[in-house]
Amino acid sequence: MILEASTKEVAMPAERSFPARTASLRGPRAVNADAVGAFTDPLTGSTVVALADGVGDDAAASRAARLAASAAARTPAQLGPVVAIKAAQAAVTADPTAGDCVLVVAMPTPDGGFRIGWVGDARAHAWDGQRLHPLTVDHTLAQFFRTRDQPTTPQMEHIVTTSVRTAAPKRFGLTHVAGPAGILLTSDGVHKRLTAETMAEVLTGGSISALVETAITVGGSDNATAIVVDPPPNAEGPTVAFHLAAA
Repeated sequence: MILEASTKEVAMPAERSFPARTASLRGPRAVNADAVGAFTDPLTGSTVVALADGVGDDAAASRAARLAASAAARTPAQLGPVVAIKAAQAAVTADPTAGDCVLVVAMPTPDGGFRIGWVGDARAHAWDGQRLHPLTVDHTLAQFFRTRDQPTTPQMEHIVTTSVRTAAPKRFGLTHVAGPAGILLTSDGVHKRLTAETMAEVLTGGSISALVETAITVGGSDNATAIVVDPPPNAEGPTVAFHLAAA
């Protein structure tokens, strides 16, 4: 099943019978250019989830996000995130009406964990039901300078250095989290307004809808979208291994 971003919390079937839930709210923008996708392979039962955020505030950005999230989510989990991002690239570049977007995709592994791939500043966190553990590092101009101990400006946080249209495979961000684990994917309208601690507190005490509503309520100037796959009961904290894209 493929879902575009909506203003309602939506539950989706996921592997291990723990539902994936998503919600999205348009901020003070002309369009909501965020999109999510989730697809369960009928042969394997594996559910891939993806979130894309269009670059810009127009129909072309929205179209790119929908295409990318759909194509990434429909990639079989065993093929991995590099193939998923390439599928998103092919879908976006084949459509003359599509603009560009950033993307994060999470693909389940046999141990109940996830392989994650991303371009741009969409993020993934491992979720154990109480705490969030960051899995991705933004591909932004600010992060580029920060890793080199150089000063940054607020505007640099919003300039991405990779995107679905532009990134070569060697620039894809790649990592994984060992299972059993849950996963949270967010657009920057969520994680650039709320700390990981605040996001975890809201998720623990409420719903995925409350998370995006909180991001907008505290003054968010962007669209806010999230998708979560909850961990199995009694899961211990996840084990995280990083493999980051080349700078």
